[in-house]
Amino acid sequence: MSKRALVVDNDFFFVEFLTEFLEKRGYEVIKAYDGKEGMSKFEYGPFDILFADLIMPKIDGAQLIKMARQKFSDSPFPIIVISGTMMEQEEEVVNIEADYCLAKGPLEQMEDHLNALMDRIEKQGISPVEDKSIIEPGILYPRQATAELLEKLNFQKAITESIGLGIVVVDKDARIMSANSQALEIANKALENILNEPVTSLLPQKGRSPLVDALKDVARNPGLRKINFNVTAKSQKIRLAVSLLRIRGDIVGWVIAMEEIDQ
Repeated sequence: MSKRALVVDNDFFFVEFLTEFLEKRGYEVIKAYDGKEGMSKFEYGPFDILFADLIMPKIDGAQLIKMARQKFSDSPFPIIVISGTMMEQEEEVVNIEADYCLAKGPLEQMEDHLNALMDRIEKQGISPVEDKSIIEPGILYPRQATAELLEKLNFQKAITESIGLGIVVVDKDARIMSANSQALEIANKALENILNEPVTSLLPQKGRSPLVDALKDVARNPGLRKINFNVTAKSQKIRLAVSLLRIRGDIVGWVIAMEEIDQ
């Protein structure tokens, strides 16, 4: 039986590069182009190895890896982070639950490093005391533009966490892409239990029908800025506001704001 690899990266050409590289080494490759799609590919696991980028749409690489560790805790496999922002995120990388971290660089140099790394993994496996150092294909330096992008993303995350409301971002297939800490507290859910799950999983059974109606109504009436409604969960009344999520004018999902209100 062939070995199986999962490759998750929003760079199409890099996914193809890794796919060709792994197929030469005898792997069947499952591909995904963002973290949310990567989670949906877990159904093909367990895998023999997982490659994931860090910064991806919908669900990021760190959360994807955390979910993979939980999902396949009984059949662990090596996980390798490969990212173009490795040098800018060096301090954060050590906290990610990956076994190896490889910075993106020229593909011909990366192939040499990847072959050496794969030889080591296939012969020796992963040591519990393995040093999770960053493997650099050539000399890399932090890039100002990338550093500024990461700073902007962190700033936006800080706003979402400080806004004083629960915020849930929902993809156009009605599955959850992200939720801030206040939304998780209101819904009494852990993030790993709701990511890529239907948005109705946030609410008790009685509150699901009004939520579905609100999602449909705001989608059918793009002129509506939001639809408000209240539900009760465990004797606590919750107000929800459902709005469309647009990117460059295209409707790509919904944003749900949540807050607990006095009885």
